[in-house]
Amino acid sequence: MTHPTNTPPIMALQGIHMRFPFGQDWRGRPRGYVHALNGIDLEIPRGKTLGIVGESGCGKSTLAQVLMGIRAPNEGRVERNFASDHDVQIVFQDPQSSLNARMPVWRVITEPVFARHKRPTLELRALAADLATKVGLRPEVLDRYPHEFSGGQRQRIAIARALSSNPDVIVLDEPTSALDISIQAQILNLLKDLQAERGLTYIFISHDISVVRYLCDAVAVMYLGQVVEQGPAATVLAAPQHPYTKLLLASIPTMRGGAGLGDALANMDLPSNRKLPRGCFFKDRCDRADAACEQRQDMIQTGDGAVRCCQLEPAQAEKTPACA
Repeated sequence: MTHPTNTPPIMALQGIHMRFPFGQDWRGRPRGYVHALNGIDLEIPRGKTLGIVGESGCGKSTLAQVLMGIRAPNEGRVERNFASDHDVQIVFQDPQSSLNARMPVWRVITEPVFARHKRPTLELRALAADLATKVGLRPEVLDRYPHEFSGGQRQRIAIARALSSNPDVIVLDEPTSALDISIQAQILNLLKDLQAERGLTYIFISHDISVVRYLCDAVAVMYLGQVVEQGPAATVLAAPQHPYTKLLLASIPTMRGGAGLGDALANMDLPSNRKLPRGCFFKDRCDRADAACEQRQDMIQTGDGAVRCCQLEPAQAEKTPACA
């Protein structure tokens, strides 16, 4: 993903592969592997929001684990242009299950700080009160426990916890999908305000294209562990070029009813990530596939974005696709 300035990305992923063994033969060797990530190349722009979208099973959660440093990739390299892995925090989809039910909220919020430095209780409580105020919670409720709060309040607690270690990057893994629409808007506006105030970098994983359109500066579309299209969010979502991105956007329900081309996507089985297709991973679901799609597909620069497809019109591509 290209950037208009010379500012280096805050994180860069190069050739990331992640696979997991399954089963065992009589010798105790794996019967095969689940190929979760299959050559991810991404640059995360500093101070911006990168959206990651795709079907369930495309590898978004595994990518989040690699970004967090929870899992080391089998191949490839992750470059981090900041002090330590502690400068990446995460906000999960379900705030109820991600918050420790046995801790008072002030302790939940300061847990990342306490894990690094055993600071005095008074200092931690003061930090929790300050962060609670920033995310719209009253400091006097901090002695309560997570189950005493609403879903939206719990997600504010989760955001405060992510902020407590003063991170550079926050991974947002479907942070609003479990919330009511009105609460979603409040949380999204809070995230935007915090980003403007603190210069945060967000990696926003979501199924909700409307939320991605509102929050994200850039977007990467994933399919079967690969990025198939990436670029500025406004460009990719308004004028998608990869056939999968077009189907993904067409599957969004509308007030008129029906999902158009998305019905075709819903009725197709996602190829198994235990035995990856040869050549283009999407070719068996694509009505434009031809013999060239039997070969490996490389990313093609298209203006300020890139697409993994050799079926682009000549005017769309800035260089000849590498279908070698």
